[in-house]
Amino acid sequence: MSRIRGFHKMTVAERRLKLIEETGATADLTKHMNADTDELTVTADQLVENVIGTYQLPLGIATNLIIDTEQVLVPMVTEESSVIAAVCNGARQCCESGGVQTVHVGVGMIGQIQVTGLSNPHAASVTLHQHTEEIRAICNSCDPRLVELGGGLREVQTRILPASSNSHQLIVHLIVDTLDAMGANAVNTMAEALAPHIEKWSTGKVGLKILSNLADRRVVKASACWTAAAIGGEDVCDAIVRAGEFAQIDPYRAATHNKGIMNGVSAVVQATGNDTRAVEAGAHAYAARSGQYSPLSLWEKDANGNLCGTLELPMAVGIVGGATRVHPTAQMCLEIMKIKSAKRLGSIIAAVGLVQNFSALKALATEGIQRGHMALHAKNVAIAAGAKGTVVDSVAARMIELGTVREDVAIRLLKQ
Repeated sequence: MSRIRGFHKMTVAERRLKLIEETGATADLTKHMNADTDELTVTADQLVENVIGTYQLPLGIATNLIIDTEQVLVPMVTEESSVIAAVCNGARQCCESGGVQTVHVGVGMIGQIQVTGLSNPHAASVTLHQHTEEIRAICNSCDPRLVELGGGLREVQTRILPASSNSHQLIVHLIVDTLDAMGANAVNTMAEALAPHIEKWSTGKVGLKILSNLADRRVVKASACWTAAAIGGEDVCDAIVRAGEFAQIDPYRAATHNKGIMNGVSAVVQATGNDTRAVEAGAHAYAARSGQYSPLSLWEKDANGNLCGTLELPMAVGIVGGATRVHPTAQMCLEIMKIKSAKRLGSIIAAVGLVQNFSALKALATEGIQRGHMALHAKNVAIAAGAKGTVVDSVAARMIELGTVREDVAIRLLKQ
């Protein structure tokens, strides 16, 4: 049964016992569940509800990255084979060109307040703008420390959108500089505090009041070049450009193109305790801002025949607050990268996304994605088939030699 009375009030150990009792867990599952007793479980119990343990994913390091002239080692959390290797290889191949350069455009997170029931939304918009300074005072009073450090409300915008066939709604945008925080809590607090005042001034009814994950006022752009000699010649450059053009005109291809970018982006976001869902939602919404879903990167050749890529995406990440602040592994990852600001973290994430995209496109445009990916995936298949210890490498190597990486093949090899 899914109803367990008082489950949220139990200790972690009590929840585990109750879960074993309710599910009739196997001995292996029971052993695995009870083995998870480390400090992270204590932290996890403070972060989310009904904790029974932690879910561990591989944490690796991407090497060879030069970002804005500085060399950096980048922690990445991912379960997918070849992702980290692809970044290492792609970064190495653009080292002689100076690595990746980044620039940030804007600093604002957007809070939205929905106002309905207006007889004249245009007049309400004018009225609200007349109260801009009062709005600023109310919002900034929600987080004096943020204002003291130089952040706070920067701008108030209004938009009029259709609500039904014969009415409209007014959307108020609060543009807030959240400095080194992702900003969700600060922005949401401001929106909720402001709501009753918006109702009074507009004579409308406030509906939703929450931040937008389409952080298009907080964008990072990354760019890099690869010489033809470094990546296998002019034909490879041309093939990658054609692959990029394919994504430009076809949303089916663009979805997979952007997924490759997010392989790198999400892995660094996850490693630093940031919100992967928020970053992913913002990226994909940004990719569709023209009305057609499009790639987040652009590939072309410069006058010297070098391959040049640019990537542009919203980057709502922080280095203070939330899991980033309390998770010891997230703190370790920030320390490895020597992160001092959210902007620097955003630069690194965007750079990894661009390099990841390059490596995926190069593989697709030349030998195909499966050769390199499956060679690294072979160990996973061997483990799934039951291989342990040094046998894992032996079975994986034999499958690669045979050119067939499948679980049934791994099982057959194990029996032999």
